[in-house]
Amino acid sequence: MANIKVTVWNEYRHEKQNEQVASIYPEGIHNAIGGYLKTVDGFEVKTAVLDDPEHGLSDDVLYHTDVLIWWGHLAHAEVRDDIVEKVRARVMEGMGLIVLHSGHGSKIFERLLGTKTGDLKWRDDGEKERVWVIEHGHPIADGLNDYIEIPKEEMYGERFDIPAPDELVFISWFEGGEVFRSGCCYRRGKGKLFYFRPGHETFPIYHHPDVLKVIANGVRWAAPVQGASISLGRVAPLEPIGK
Repeated sequence: MANIKVTVWNEYRHEKQNEQVASIYPEGIHNAIGGYLKTVDGFEVKTAVLDDPEHGLSDDVLYHTDVLIWWGHLAHAEVRDDIVEKVRARVMEGMGLIVLHSGHGSKIFERLLGTKTGDLKWRDDGEKERVWVIEHGHPIADGLNDYIEIPKEEMYGERFDIPAPDELVFISWFEGGEVFRSGCCYRRGKGKLFYFRPGHETFPIYHHPDVLKVIANGVRWAAPVQGASISLGRVAPLEPIGK
């Protein structure tokens, strides 16, 4: 069986501008995630960042990507609209997309879901989060216990302006009392989309083994399948008509 080709995309701005973030992710969030995924059997992993030519997402890169992982925050507006459209088209063709944390406000997430996905409550006070598994039989939850406990995190709270997920795998509870839909699965065209909430840059979230396990599980779930061929437009009848 061929390896799953993964591209980890990160805007890579916080790590260059904030010493605290740089101390947690000296090689960038993309390399923290990508470095872990490289240890997982069956994955072939590359990274790309916003300031690469074409944001690192050329036609060739996208064509050879089975699953794209997306982390963004400061620079959503800097992502070129033509690149967003290319990513959207690849998802519709079958490429998987995993959107992490503040990627909820990205152009690609909003484009695929059709709502103001950046609208939610938030508070970055470093409070405890419990990410509860509510679909224990789902492949993205494979190997987890009842919940993932994160000692310090940014809070996201409802209402989150997203369409109802096709499958809701996780919900989060925060020390301050809010709850949030934290693991949301969608299908768009032939592609699969997974949103996973944890990942604020000033906390070592992408060093947490269960968070990394979920991302790896998400890659396997989102990977394309061949599926049936699709016929569109005017077609000849399968059987004679009117006889």
